[in-house]
Amino acid sequence: MKVRLLHPPSRTAASAGMALIAVLWIVAALSLLVVGVSATVRQQIRFVGAERDQVSGQALGEAAIALALQQLQVAPERPRGIVSASVDYAGVPITVELAPLSGLISLNGAAPELLAALLQVAGGLPAAQAQALAASLVEWREGRPELALTTDPAARQARRFEAVEDLLLVPGIDYGLYARLAPLVSADLGSLARVNPEAAPPGVLAVLAQGQGGAAQQYLRQRAGGQPGADTSGFNQAFIGTAGTSLYRLTAGVPLEAGKMLHLVQDVALVAGASRGAPWRVLRSRRQIVLTPG
Repeated sequence: MKVRLLHPPSRTAASAGMALIAVLWIVAALSLLVVGVSATVRQQIRFVGAERDQVSGQALGEAAIALALQQLQVAPERPRGIVSASVDYAGVPITVELAPLSGLISLNGAAPELLAALLQVAGGLPAAQAQALAASLVEWREGRPELALTTDPAARQARRFEAVEDLLLVPGIDYGLYARLAPLVSADLGSLARVNPEAAPPGVLAVLAQGQGGAAQQYLRQRAGGQPGADTSGFNQAFIGTAGTSLYRLTAGVPLEAGKMLHLVQDVALVAGASRGAPWRVLRSRRQIVLTPG
């Protein structure tokens, strides 16, 4: 009877198995690396595309706003209310909306009662808290910096609001409240105390009506219908005025690719008698890309 002896696997076969496992690990690692690099490249492509959209859209928006301002300069009469015009530039139709800044509430000129109504209606504060915070706003804007008596008197003038963002410097105003107030106010109107309802956005009209939504909506419908002398009897008469202004807010809507729209907003001051350069000065500018419905 013959006995067969079973020999253990050769060292060569074991080494080949380990090599195969190492190769599989390397392939898996390289696959993960390729997937990560591909995701990074796609992200970079989207980022570059978004930046391209913003740069090209802003250039088109600035050109459209400049054309609208040129038309405003030669107009026989400057608009007192909100007007829209379609401007074609480089083959792109762009809608430009123009509104006098006098339709906003002046941080430096509004009376405490108007500021209190703003804080109560738009800010959502209780009446007593709104009145107290309105007094704080007036105190802040009329406060004088504590400087040495030998300092130039010009430096001791009231501090005033230089930008809407200065609201965040006033104790009692957090970012949430600031975000609700910012679209309705301006720091560029100087001592203008009253609001031009013809140029006011819906949020400001609600403040003028002291929260009476029916009065604001009725006025909006009449104004949108082009009705002359729209009914302002539902507004607090102490809050509204008819003073003109040389300050305007222009909003250009620039269509982009893939169902997107760039909104470029510029606040400008018209410069009378300018002999060099453009007869207007850009005070502030901001842009935002939004998705168009549909």
